[in-house]
Amino acid sequence: MIILASASPRRQELLKLITKDFAVMPSDIDESVPSNIETEKSPEYLAEKKAKHIFENGHKNDTVIGCDTGVFIDGKMLGKPKNKQDAKDMLAELSGRTHKVITGCCICKNGTVNSFSVVTEVEFYPLTEKEIESYIATGEPMDKAGSYGIQGKGSLLVKGIVGDYFNVVGLPVARLNKELNG
Repeated sequence: MIILASASPRRQELLKLITKDFAVMPSDIDESVPSNIETEKSPEYLAEKKAKHIFENGHKNDTVIGCDTGVFIDGKMLGKPKNKQDAKDMLAELSGRTHKVITGCCICKNGTVNSFSVVTEVEFYPLTEKEIESYIATGEPMDKAGSYGIQGKGSLLVKGIVGDYFNVVGLPVARLNKELNG
């Protein structure tokens, strides 16, 4: 059986492109990252931690997939906003600039651990304060890393991307499919 160690509805929807036969078991772990882990390696570190937690707690005969996505700019990671002001600050920082979205994935199966990261570059249009406030008013940014969702109204902020679109949504499906079946 395939187990997705994530509660994300977006990841669940995307995993259905690979298989309809999977269970969802969110991993309830401490998501702190040790200081010796490179900032851009933190999604892969957390993905592995999530997958291993489920795998080692009663699911050693299953295939467990862990994922974590981060938004990175100027060497720092932008998480989910704490409040509207935090979302406004993040969107202002991303305005008119290119940033990286990195999704770390980990597959635990048959006693092996296979981890990888996929990087997509996203460029935002320059945003006015009014555009930022209007987007925040939709409520969409509040549960998303970097304060935007490319698959929703956040798409209106994006000038272009280089790399895997689905990676920005939260699951690099083509690479994950290759790793699962390779």
